[in-house]
Amino acid sequence: MTGWPSAVGIAGTGSHFPHEPIGLETYLAAGLELSPMDNGPLVRPAQWRHHVKPGDRAAELIERAALPMFERLGVDPAAEVDLLLTNVLLPDDLFTGCGADTADRLGITPETVIDLHNGGCASFPYMLKLASGLMAAHGARGALIANVQNTAGQIFAQPENRFKPHSVVAGDGCGVAYVTADAPSRLLGVRTRNTPSTARDVGMATEDGRHYWENGSSVLDVRFDPVKTKETLDFGNRVVPEVVRELAAESGFAVEDIDVLITNQPNRIFLRNWRTALGIAPERHPDTYDRYGNLYGAAAPVTLHEALTDGRIKPGDLVVAAGFAHAGDFAAAAALRF
Repeated sequence: MTGWPSAVGIAGTGSHFPHEPIGLETYLAAGLELSPMDNGPLVRPAQWRHHVKPGDRAAELIERAALPMFERLGVDPAAEVDLLLTNVLLPDDLFTGCGADTADRLGITPETVIDLHNGGCASFPYMLKLASGLMAAHGARGALIANVQNTAGQIFAQPENRFKPHSVVAGDGCGVAYVTADAPSRLLGVRTRNTPSTARDVGMATEDGRHYWENGSSVLDVRFDPVKTKETLDFGNRVVPEVVRELAAESGFAVEDIDVLITNQPNRIFLRNWRTALGIAPERHPDTYDRYGNLYGAAAPVTLHEALTDGRIKPGDLVVAAGFAHAGDFAAAAALRF
């Protein structure tokens, strides 16, 4: 995609994690049994993760990630933020998103609030695309982008779910970014891909088949279509390198020019396969999986924030943020020059 605003980019980032980290040993002591395959270096569950607790709200996590960021930047959000974009994996309220609650907590009154429901693990580059377009069209001064993963402590930690493979790897957290028209980084382009045919290959499920809104005692879980497991894994391995290459071709750089690759962090296998396919060395592909588990959509902004904080990203670096969502119905990649 061409025609990006010449100076729109990320001016700052932040993150927040609820409560104390939970170690894998806690699960093992409680009865988790790892098979020899599950205990292997590529599929062993994450060493640490954080969980939200009852009463924790997505807007609260965003507040705790965003306010320190604005303080570091010397930005008054009430005066500068007129666009708010959020993506929350498990909305706190059925009919309203968390945008209004977030704005109230931050003391801001944005002209535009969008609670983005789709995009999942690839929603961060997608929100960069939306923010840049809206800023170019309407002259917004600053946009706050926020990703929240909050299913680990609310769905996956329930007794009936907590020892399932996908439950053990999940962690909760929030990542935010502040986007402005005069940022020290520049957004070079965003590539998005929709594959609607896979949309129903993953979703909420119960043992008795009830819908989440129907009365009953069965526990909600997230399940992939078991018939399509290999197809989903193959597609996930393939689609992220593909959208990165498409972005490179559209934006006028070579994949070899990428200094730092930021991705969602589903598991060690995907991380290894993505960087191998793109020829990216491990030291140029930051890995937060063992510290936070699978953060779903929050993984990209959280990992970006850590890479900026610890100096992995240097002035002049070309950074690509990429990922795929759900069973592959959405994938996206964004390129920034810092």
